[in-house]
Amino acid sequence: MSKEEEFQKLYEEWRRKTEELIAKFPERKEEFLTSSGIPVELLYLPDQLDQDYVERLGFPGQYPFTRGIHPTMYRARQWTMRQYAGFGSAEETNKRFHYLLQQGQTGLSVAFDLPTQIGYDSDDPMARGEVGKVGVAIDSLEDMETLLAGIPLDKVSTSMTINAPASILLAMYIAVAEKQGVPSQKLSGTIQNDILKEYIARGTYIFPPQPSMRLITDIFAYCAEHVPKWNTISISGYHIREAGATAVQELAFMMANAISYVEAALEAGLDIDQFAPRLAFFFNAHNHFFEEIAKFRAGRRIWAKLMKERFGAKKEKSWQLRFHTQTGGSTLTAQQPDNNIVRVTIQALSAVLGGTQSLHTNSRDEALALPTEESARIALRTQQIIAYESGVGDTVDPLGGSYYVEALTDKIEEEVYRYLEKIEQLGGAVKAIEQGYVQREIHKAAYEAQQRVESGEDIIVGLNKFQIDDEPQPEILRVDPKLGEKQKEKLNRLRANRNAAKVEQTLTRLREGARGTENLMPLILDAVRAYATIGEICNVLRQEFGEYQG
Repeated sequence: MSKEEEFQKLYEEWRRKTEELIAKFPERKEEFLTSSGIPVELLYLPDQLDQDYVERLGFPGQYPFTRGIHPTMYRARQWTMRQYAGFGSAEETNKRFHYLLQQGQTGLSVAFDLPTQIGYDSDDPMARGEVGKVGVAIDSLEDMETLLAGIPLDKVSTSMTINAPASILLAMYIAVAEKQGVPSQKLSGTIQNDILKEYIARGTYIFPPQPSMRLITDIFAYCAEHVPKWNTISISGYHIREAGATAVQELAFMMANAISYVEAALEAGLDIDQFAPRLAFFFNAHNHFFEEIAKFRAGRRIWAKLMKERFGAKKEKSWQLRFHTQTGGSTLTAQQPDNNIVRVTIQALSAVLGGTQSLHTNSRDEALALPTEESARIALRTQQIIAYESGVGDTVDPLGGSYYVEALTDKIEEEVYRYLEKIEQLGGAVKAIEQGYVQREIHKAAYEAQQRVESGEDIIVGLNKFQIDDEPQPEILRVDPKLGEKQKEKLNRLRANRNAAKVEQTLTRLREGARGTENLMPLILDAVRAYATIGEICNVLRQEFGEYQG
C-alpha cells in the first residue's frame, strides 16, 4: 500500500469513528463559522502528503496524539475552567468558591496554606505566622466540611494542590462526600500528589523519597478500586518552570518523574493499564507563544511513545497525556499590574491552542498578594472570552501543519529525549535528584535568564523598560492577622468534643500499618473520620518514616 493509500485509509477510518462519536457527544454547534461566515472545518490536513504525517502527527484522538487526545476537542466541550483559589479560613474560601461558580467557573481548585502542605496543625509552633497566608488552613475533617459546604461533590470536579499529605486531604474529601451521601465511585477530581518535584523545586516535602513513593502507589491502588474517576496524581512541570527551568527542562524533568512513578507502581505489583489512565499532568504556560504550544504537542507524543513502546501499555487511555495548565505566576510583575492581564491572555491562548483539558488563568495582582475578588473575576473572564468569542476552539489543533510549530515540536521532543537519556545514565529521576543534577540544571537556566533580564537583553515591559513614575498602588487582599488564634480556638473545641479513644485507636492502627506493607489509605481514612488532625496523622508517619532533610 502506498503512503497516499495508507493515509486515505486511516483518514476514512478516523472520520467514521469521529462521526460515531459526534452522534453520541454532539458538537457545540451544528456549523462553525468565522465572523465573515466562512465555514470552519473540524480538522485541517496537509495539501500535499507529508510522508511522515501518520507517524509524527496522526489524527486527533489517535496515537501518537500530537494533535490532541479527543477527535473533536473543544467543538464538543470546552476545557474545564478551574481557577486556583484558597486563602484564610475554610469559611472565606468557601465563599470565594461559590462566587467563582456563580461567575461561570466549571471546576474547583484548592490552594492550601503552607502548614497544611507540610502536615502541621495551625497551633503547631512551626505554623506561626503562616496560617491561611498562601492558601486555606485545613486542620481536620471539620475544616474540610466547612470548605465544601453547599457544593455537590457528585456534580463538581475538584483539584487539590497537595503533595506530601495528599492521602490525608483525599481521605477528608472522601469523608465529606460520604456525609453528603455521595459514594466515592462518583467523585471526580485530582490530587497533585507529585512529591519528586517538591524535592526538585518547591520544598514542601515531609518524608524521605521511599516512603513518599509508597504513599503515592498506595493511592494509585486504592483509587483504582474505590475512587475510579479520580486522577491519582498530577505530575507537575509547573513548579519546575516556576523555579527557573526552560520549556524543554519543564517537559523533560516532568517526564523523568513520570517514568519513576510508573516504575514504582509496577514494582508494587500494579497493572499498568489499571493505573495509567488516571495519571494526569500539570503544565506551566509562559510568554513564548509558539514554543509553549509546541511543548504541549511534543509532550503528548513523548508520553504516548513511552507508555506504548517502553512500558507496553495496551489501553489507548494509558497512552493519552491529559493535562491541566496554569499561566506562569513568575512572569507577572508587581509594576503596572494591569499588564499582567495581557500576559495571561497570551499564555492562556497558548494552552488552548496546545490542547489543554483544564486551565487556570492567574489574576493581575498575584505579584503583590492573593487575588482580590475583582482580579479573580477578570482572570476567569479572560478564559471565557477565549472560549466563547475568539473561535480558536472551533477547529482541532489549528496550528498543526505550521512549518514553525511542527519544527519546534520536533526540536523540543529531541531535546527532551537528550535529557531523559542523561537521567537514565544517572540511574533515574530519584537518583538524579539525590545527586543534585536536576536542581543544578534548573539553577543554571534561572541564573542565565535573570542575567538576560538585568542586562536588558530580555525586555520585561514595565520592569526593565517602559517604566512609569508615581505608579498608583492597587487595592490588595489582606488575610485576617488573627486567623491563627481563631484556628487554635477551633482546634481546642474539636479536641475537647471528639471521641479521644477512637482517635487514639485509629492512630495506633496507622502506626502499625506504616511499620508493615499494607495499603495505608483505609487506615488514614479511618483516622480522618474520627477527626484526627492533619498534624496528628503526619506526626505518626514522621515518627515511623523519618523526615527528609534536603
